Amino acid sequence: MADSEATDGAVGESLSHASLEKRAQELGFSAVGVCRADRVDAEAESVMREYVAAGHHGSMNYLARNMDKRIDPQKLVPGVRSIVSVALNYYPGREVEQQDHSLSLYAYGSDYHVVMKHRLFELFRLISEDAAKAGIDLGGRAFCDTAPVSERYWAWRAGLGFIGKNTLLIIPHKGSYFFLGELFLTSPYDSYDSPLGNKCGRCTRCMDACPGGALYAPFRMDARCCLSYLTIENRDALPPGTAAEMDHCIYGCDRCQMACPHNRFAVPTTIPELQPRPALLAMTRDDWRHLTYEQYLELFRHSAVKRAKYEGLMRNIRAVEERDKDENS
Repeated sequence: MADSEATDGAVGESLSHASLEKRAQELGFSAVGVCRADRVDAEAESVMREYVAAGHHGSMNYLARNMDKRIDPQKLVPGVRSIVSVALNYYPGREVEQQDHSLSLYAYGSDYHVVMKHRLFELFRLISEDAAKAGIDLGGRAFCDTAPVSERYWAWRAGLGFIGKNTLLIIPHKGSYFFLGELFLTSPYDSYDSPLGNKCGRCTRCMDACPGGALYAPFRMDARCCLSYLTIENRDALPPGTAAEMDHCIYGCDRCQMACPHNRFAVPTTIPELQPRPALLAMTRDDWRHLTYEQYLELFRHSAVKRAKYEGLMRNIRAVEERDKDENS
């Protein structure tokens, strides 16, 4: 909900919040909000620094780099005054959850970096046109998981949702199956959105459902124990016992989201590029077992799954196959 207080600068020199909402809806975004481009608050900064200091980021060294830019938007985009956050629904539908060998639910459509960036650039173009009509010379940059930007923090600050105990952004009455993106803009808005209070209550279902105990405390996560990290970002051999935790998922993990009561509101995405690919849905266990490098390249063309690389995906498949073989012997 937009804050009715006036922004810095005259209204005539500000961008329109109402127009932003209209433009974002036209582009298929499920939620949009905007906040001032202030420095990250002290509590959030402390959490970010503690996360890295404890080594909870594992081998994701990019999370430790450019911490000054992650904390202060001005150091990432000089002159930024507003941060627009958007959410794009990727939920593929419950039938996907029943596959023999499955992927994390976000991976069934096209690469979200490309899909989100395309819409962010179009949103920026439309906002710039509106700004030009109002005599505003607008500058800015678009981001989607490709820069030192704390996406969930800014989405919370912009009023899209709240950070759950599983550390993910949860949008009330919509759930958490969303990609996030941001526009860092050099103009103020005529009104800003307010952060939402946490709505997890006493619920710990996400923590209880985490196979590796990565959610070791409310709102705290150790990536080194998270199946998404171990099966995607991790380039080494899987730690002992990992296969026993993977169930039938060979890429990523959605257990904490599947357990979250807020995701009972999840509805299948209507974004064409994020629809589940028929070729992926048609894959059998035997197909996965004998997947060649050439087939991998074709199957995951324009897909985020390439983040794990062929060697990583086959490592995961072999781990599940060997586990099942041992259990049935």
